[in-house]
Amino acid sequence: MMPAKKIKKTVYDVCVIGGCGRAGLPLALCLAKEGKKVAIVDIDASAVSRIMSGEMPFKEEGAKEILKRVLAKKRLLADTDPELIAQSKVLIFILGTPVSSHLYPTSTQFFRAVREYQPYFRNGQLMIFRSTLYPGTTEKLFRFFKKQKLDVDVSFCPERISEGFAIREIYELPQIIAGFSKRGLKRTREFFSIFTKDILELAPEEAELAKLLTNAWRYIRFSIANQFFMIANSRGLDFYKIYHAITHNYPRIKDMPKAGFAAGPCLFKDTMQLAAFSDNNLFIGHAAMLINEGLPTYLINRLKTQYDLESLTVGILGAAFKAESDDTRESLTYKLRNVLEKECKEVLMTDPFVRSEDLLPLSEVIRKSDLIILGAPHEAYRKLKFGKKKIVIDVWDFFGRGGVI
Repeated sequence: MMPAKKIKKTVYDVCVIGGCGRAGLPLALCLAKEGKKVAIVDIDASAVSRIMSGEMPFKEEGAKEILKRVLAKKRLLADTDPELIAQSKVLIFILGTPVSSHLYPTSTQFFRAVREYQPYFRNGQLMIFRSTLYPGTTEKLFRFFKKQKLDVDVSFCPERISEGFAIREIYELPQIIAGFSKRGLKRTREFFSIFTKDILELAPEEAELAKLLTNAWRYIRFSIANQFFMIANSRGLDFYKIYHAITHNYPRIKDMPKAGFAAGPCLFKDTMQLAAFSDNNLFIGHAAMLINEGLPTYLINRLKTQYDLESLTVGILGAAFKAESDDTRESLTYKLRNVLEKECKEVLMTDPFVRSEDLLPLSEVIRKSDLIILGAPHEAYRKLKFGKKKIVIDVWDFFGRGGVI
């Protein structure tokens, strides 16, 4: 292994590694907004170029204005050059940690990236891991750095934001911090105190598990609503009429979510990580996966009993995995489209935020489609008029027509 870089001068207050993504870039912008001199290191040269030209690579509330402001004040630099890592006092790692095709956590790419950047680490740095990590990973990293004789402080501080609203939530939500020394915890607390004084301290493995529990809880809650929807709908009953009755002014169930496509890059993945951590004894997590992932097929099977799908053109409104987002990662609307393509004459898709050659303008999709399915409940669709001849399928009850399918 190469020794840590010996740099005489610190240029940047913080370097966000993997900082062009949906979790890293908002944090980098907020740090720069608060007066920090921020570097971003990312392997995505296209995203780096867009950021440095003042263009956001994805949809994020309030980000574009901040980006232009911090670039003008020279508080932010994005580059593919890892040399910026050695010139920074604090390092924040936000790298992907997927599950494999066998639904088991895989950290191979994560550790490979850490090892590749190791020659640019130097003594005295504070290393904050922000990615979702399998419990025990931060301690493994701590031991790795110690073995390499790197005198660094290692912390795990899970990101807790909702995509698209990260900048607001960085300030609004409590920060969870964890570390291996009083000095490291003190530095980490001081670092995040520029955003909030509401800071909670856990042991590293507790903090790692906290992130998994949070996302698994949300994923399971969505699956319960989807299961209830399917139970009611299979009997020809309007789930949303029942939903209104049981949630109206009744505090013990007021937080029950509506039915809909529960997807995205985090909830499913982190539920499977939690399942692995429990030695695959998280039966409710696997059941949630079967329910949520099975909703598109359930809808299509219901439609097949009522319509001659082979003769129909079906339009899908919304390609993103959730409302008001341009993120299509793990979006169930694509699974819906793939299954429909085997059953229908033609399948068309549109989205006001997603840029893709296989998507069509909204007006064209509505005009050409015999049957329309709402995939993502974007506000842009709220006041659409479809006419009496169009069949509209709305599992979300976004249009307020009820949910019987």
